[in-house]
Amino acid sequence: MLTTVCARIARVALQLGVLGLVLIIACVSYQVFGRYVLNNTPTWAESLALLLVLYVTMLGCAVGVRDAGHIGMELLGPVLPERLKQPLEILVHLLTMAFGALLAWNCALMFQSVQGYKIPTLGVSESWRYVPMVIAGVLIILFSIEHIVALRRGEEVKPAWH
Repeated sequence: MLTTVCARIARVALQLGVLGLVLIIACVSYQVFGRYVLNNTPTWAESLALLLVLYVTMLGCAVGVRDAGHIGMELLGPVLPERLKQPLEILVHLLTMAFGALLAWNCALMFQSVQGYKIPTLGVSESWRYVPMVIAGVLIILFSIEHIVALRRGEEVKPAWH
């Protein structure tokens, strides 16, 4: 059940990432059109594109953890005895989980500390810059747990894009 839930979450994250990329292209295109055709640069377009880049990047980062697209310690795998390979893989996922926890926790603290400030060109709270990092941190924890459970069961996590 954990794998099914994680796969669905990862697919939704991928779909949101693609939507975010389309919106980034639209924002940048509108900004270029405004600057060179209308001679009136829309200042909000760049700020929105930069905000969207954070969402796309962090969702992609979390899905990359689930799909094992991150840099691991595969370099040591072939030279280690068979009995040490699984513990090493679990250690890598535990370290990745610790990173996700630190990311989520510290960005949640930043979220709280900047709530009262606004992004001037968008009129929204600065805290929106930290939402994707908190979400990604939580997803990294969840996906790392999924990998550890799969390793203990002798299974492999199938990528979300399959």
